[in-house]
Amino acid sequence: MFEGQSQTEIDAMMKANPEFRQLYQRHKDLDKRVLDAELGVLPIDDNTLAQMKREKLAAKDRLTRLYEDQHH
Repeated sequence: MFEGQSQTEIDAMMKANPEFRQLYQRHKDLDKRVLDAELGVLPIDDNTLAQMKREKLAAKDRLTRLYEDQHH
């Protein structure tokens, strides 16, 4: 998700910001569930999959804003 940042930076953000930590974990969970659904491992309907993708994108957008606010 944060390809340009080191894991050390991400870990520091998670330690310093509880909202970032919670969103980061939620995004990881959604990412895995979406991937499983797309691979057919997790049987869900198209509407649920679309909702999960929207939620994942919203979490990523918020994480990006939190990260940029901290580093600018």
